[in-house]
Amino acid sequence: MMNEHSFSALDRHAVLTGANDSFPWFAGAMRAWEASEVVRLRLEKFAHVDEDIGQEACLMVSEKIFAAVEAGARFLAGAGPAAIINLYRERVAANAKRLSA
Repeated sequence: MMNEHSFSALDRHAVLTGANDSFPWFAGAMRAWEASEVVRLRLEKFAHVDEDIGQEACLMVSEKIFAAVEAGARFLAGAGPAAIINLYRERVAANAKRLSA
């Protein structure tokens, strides 16, 4: 028949609900929340004019460049969105721990 479709139940679910199960939405939202906390901690450090603010600014930029290169390499090696988001979450958690100490 012409109108017969061979969609799976997951395909129908994605179409009917607008869901995209290939992207980890909750992990992405948590990464954004955690990153905002790191931004707050860094802004506090800059506002208090600590002696190592120049080093912190350089570290902030170099970390972002390194994380982007590593995420790109993992993506090209076949890592999915969840693995890349978890990579960023690990980096953000390490920064939060370091800055809050």
